[in-house]
Amino acid sequence: MEVLTATHRPGLLKQQNKLHKHGRHRSKGAIDKAMRGKMSEKVLTKKVRRDLRKEERRHQAVQLRLKKRDEVLFKKRSLGGTRTAPFLIAVIPLSCEVDPVGCIELLKQCDSEAVISGSSEGNFHISLPRFKQRFSLVVPAVGDLYSVLDALKVADTVLFVVSAVSQSELDPAGEVLLTAAMAQGLPSTVVALTHLDSIHPKKRHDVKQRVQKTISRWLPDEKVLSLESYNDGLAVLRRIGSQKQRSVTQRDRRPHMLAEVVDYAPDMDGPLGTLRVSGYIRGQPLSVHSLVHIPGWGDFQMSHITAPSDPHPLGKNVRDGQVMDSDMIEEDRLLEQADPARQESLVSENIPDPMDAEQTWPTAEELKDAEDERKAKKLVKKIPKGMSDYQAAWIPDCDAEEADVSDDEAGEMAMDARSESMSDEDPEEQSDIQSVTVTEGVEDEQRYDEKMDLAEEKEMLQKLKDARTDQMFPDEVDTPMDTPARIRFQKYRGLQSFRTSPWDPKENLPFDYARIFQFENFDRTRKRVLKDMEEREGALPGWYVKLHIKGVPQFLVQARRPDHPLVLYGMLPHEQKISLLNVVLKQPSCITHQPIKSKEQLVFHCGYRRFRACPIFSQHTNGSKHKYERYFQPDATVVASMFAPIMFPPCSVIAFKEKEDGTQDLVATGSVLSVNPDRIVAKRVVLSGHPFKVHKRSAVVRFMFFNREDIDWFKPVELRTKYGRRGHIREPLGTHGHMKCVFDGQLKSQDTVLMCLYKRVFPKWTYEPYLESPRSLFKK
Repeated sequence: MEVLTATHRPGLLKQQNKLHKHGRHRSKGAIDKAMRGKMSEKVLTKKVRRDLRKEERRHQAVQLRLKKRDEVLFKKRSLGGTRTAPFLIAVIPLSCEVDPVGCIELLKQCDSEAVISGSSEGNFHISLPRFKQRFSLVVPAVGDLYSVLDALKVADTVLFVVSAVSQSELDPAGEVLLTAAMAQGLPSTVVALTHLDSIHPKKRHDVKQRVQKTISRWLPDEKVLSLESYNDGLAVLRRIGSQKQRSVTQRDRRPHMLAEVVDYAPDMDGPLGTLRVSGYIRGQPLSVHSLVHIPGWGDFQMSHITAPSDPHPLGKNVRDGQVMDSDMIEEDRLLEQADPARQESLVSENIPDPMDAEQTWPTAEELKDAEDERKAKKLVKKIPKGMSDYQAAWIPDCDAEEADVSDDEAGEMAMDARSESMSDEDPEEQSDIQSVTVTEGVEDEQRYDEKMDLAEEKEMLQKLKDARTDQMFPDEVDTPMDTPARIRFQKYRGLQSFRTSPWDPKENLPFDYARIFQFENFDRTRKRVLKDMEEREGALPGWYVKLHIKGVPQFLVQARRPDHPLVLYGMLPHEQKISLLNVVLKQPSCITHQPIKSKEQLVFHCGYRRFRACPIFSQHTNGSKHKYERYFQPDATVVASMFAPIMFPPCSVIAFKEKEDGTQDLVATGSVLSVNPDRIVAKRVVLSGHPFKVHKRSAVVRFMFFNREDIDWFKPVELRTKYGRRGHIREPLGTHGHMKCVFDGQLKSQDTVLMCLYKRVFPKWTYEPYLESPRSLFKK
């Protein structure tokens, strides 16, 4: 008999013991051997990205480090060499005690082997065979704001000079210069301290530490150097030639030049002439077919570009012990000749057609198309029984009872705001009245009153009051009693939601919009222009060339100051055309804050341009509509819109306000936002009413209107309250402006009913390109 033995087969409930944790894990190599090249499905569907090993990551880091090092060395070697442009240094004093001529002499005599040469424009050139580098020094007029800013537009390095004997580390004018320079785009910086030898030796260290602390607030990483001897001058030049060059995007993306030699040849038959400017090309290649801009003069075309010999080569000897003059130039050779078919046009405005918007009688084809379109559109509406087709046409297509809450209307305005009265301060002479006689006090008061403009004081006081009222009660206006509201606010409209309600940007445009240019896609055009700029051919950076600029008016050359540096900028395509320029502005913290009214005349330094315009201010928000700001408040960030030439961002903007005494105050800094004529700036007015009788869901409101016809006119506009209720007008009551309103909840007796109305605001054509230089900032 055969005995059958059954073997045990484990089931689902078999116990599975944990593996022993031996502490060893599989390496990446073991995992690769186990996988044998297998990849997951997710990896197969994506781009294959292989993880680098430790050795490969180390080699990649070394390659990146060497690449960055080569880029830095290339930037350093692109300046100051034999075949490159010399280092352009702008010497800027920050106080009136500093003598820039003495600083220049220390730099010129710092090395016995240095070769010194000059140009007819007053620029100095230092050639140091020891460093194998060249340096160009430009000294703008001391305290001249336009001269300093023009010099910094093209400078590679700025040398700020501070005096040790000054009463304060920085003059107020020096702070303005620093703020404007940093807002415009500050190049590489070096700070030097002079007059240190006139300080007692035991106090020199404390003075230097105090100046270092003051400079660190503006330039945190800058070390203050001494400039008292020839060795100090050599150390300053060594620092300039070896430091890392700071990049200024708006400068490096465009060709620019500082004039070394300027010559003008007037035409025989007109007020124009040809301006011949010689200098070193910097930044990008300059083509003869592009336009050039001279700050304060305008845009011009070039006839041709020639290449004279470099008058300031490295290691050139001085003839007969005299300073070499750049006028000693050999015969020029022609580089480029302008082709009229390829040259950029000087047209800046569009010529509008007065018959472009002329309304004509529709043709038979247009009437037939409109009838077919009307028949093709079929809508299904729910109407009461017995209503005719004419009555059904007035029923809206969608239900508009549910309203969206606007982001701009979410804030609540306080009702119990107290008005602050402004008290006049006593004169400073009255505080020290015991130390002077009565006669001297009268003379001092009279002398003080002679310097004060009473009309300007009253105007500023009224502006402060209006700005304060607008800040406490934004956009609230009183309904006129002598004029119907439907006439006073006939250009305004109501919006169910400021953020989402539609508004056609091409609706009811003024005639000035026919004179400007507009891009179909501004960002795409900007990318294309910058890409084409990299492939442009022409005079390369570092070449010493002579530009022949045609069509320059004689009065500009005659009015030019000899101590004002002449700089040129090569323009990108379309930058000569006028459009609607939008810039973001903010008032800096180092100035005296004051409210600026919209449409007030300001002077703008936009990149390489400067002009005068009257902008309108709006909020810096997202969306298609932006609220109009009546005042530029000190702590706010606004967008200023004006008609001005096109500028491709990034581009810095500085705003100044002209005073009656000829000076200019820095009021705002910022940058270019966009060039968009479709930006909708909507001005808001808020009509307020007060509850007279309050019920559960309705209330009787008065003082918003004063006649029955106005209530019927504004009946479709939505109402809101300061406590967040929303509603609409039900019907007028009587003939004196009382109306019954329905809200989404019960009102409070202290609540205020508001109605918001909007209209689009457009800037005026106030662009003025020709400006006079302001008075000096330093008052001795």
